[in-house]
Amino acid sequence: MAQMSERQAFNWPNGEAEARFRDLVRLASIEATPRQILTAEHLPDLLPAGTCVYVPFLPKGQFNDTLEASRRLLELGMQPVPHVPARMAQSRGQLRDWLFQLSESGVDRLLLIAGDSDAVAGPFSDTLAVLESGLLAEFRFHGIGVAAHPDGHPMADRATLLQALSIKREYARTTATRLWVVTQFTFDAHVVIDWLQGLGNVLEEVPVYIGMAGPTRVKTLIAYAAQCGVGASARLLLRRPGSARMLGAWKPDDMVRTLVQYCLDNPETLLRGIHLFPFGGLRQSAQWIQEHSGSVDDKREAVS
Repeated sequence: MAQMSERQAFNWPNGEAEARFRDLVRLASIEATPRQILTAEHLPDLLPAGTCVYVPFLPKGQFNDTLEASRRLLELGMQPVPHVPARMAQSRGQLRDWLFQLSESGVDRLLLIAGDSDAVAGPFSDTLAVLESGLLAEFRFHGIGVAAHPDGHPMADRATLLQALSIKREYARTTATRLWVVTQFTFDAHVVIDWLQGLGNVLEEVPVYIGMAGPTRVKTLIAYAAQCGVGASARLLLRRPGSARMLGAWKPDDMVRTLVQYCLDNPETLLRGIHLFPFGGLRQSAQWIQEHSGSVDDKREAVS
């Protein structure tokens, strides 16, 4: 697919694209650390009821941090999506205990990830090992999210990553599990578009949610890119003439608009929504959602 110029991408003759833009922003999920969730005094003013909030299990954190943050979100009428990192579980029993406590607390969905650590604490080296263990089948979670990497992954080539997604899709089909995919953040919509077009029939009808950074300084963004292995998008951002690099700030507006145009041109796409990484702070990303989504009182849909 040829890349669209910004003029072509954003020349919307009717309100359909603008409405789609508002819908994507209004229904966006967002990531927030346990500390942000547990210490924010006016969280409901930032995030409306029903918001899907992904809760990371940080490498130096404790499971109880993720659990308590998830419980608070439930109390506030939000939808927690806690990360469950395979490599951090020291035993099959510990992973079962994590899943049990989440389920008993009312959490009904989770994001299954390998984890940021290169070290493997127990029997689960990756998410496929967790699926093969059968532990998830012991609990009635509404759905399970898995991660994808449009920018590629430093430890696996594209073919290996696609094969892993195919295995997860097959697991979901055979176990009647509701599965969705949320991607690592990227800065360039065309990296995402190329990746979506390269999926073929790998995911079939599995919905995809595209990760992107919320408003922040470009310097901060590049630092996160170096940590998270999204160098290709970072290089594109730095090379773009007249880009956010010149202004010292990044906003996801143009990226969302380009993805909206892609959705309109490709109605069969699996792209269903966006997921914000609030590198510039939770408040700043929440305010961006409010400012770009129309009425913040509209009913928000959960990930499905």
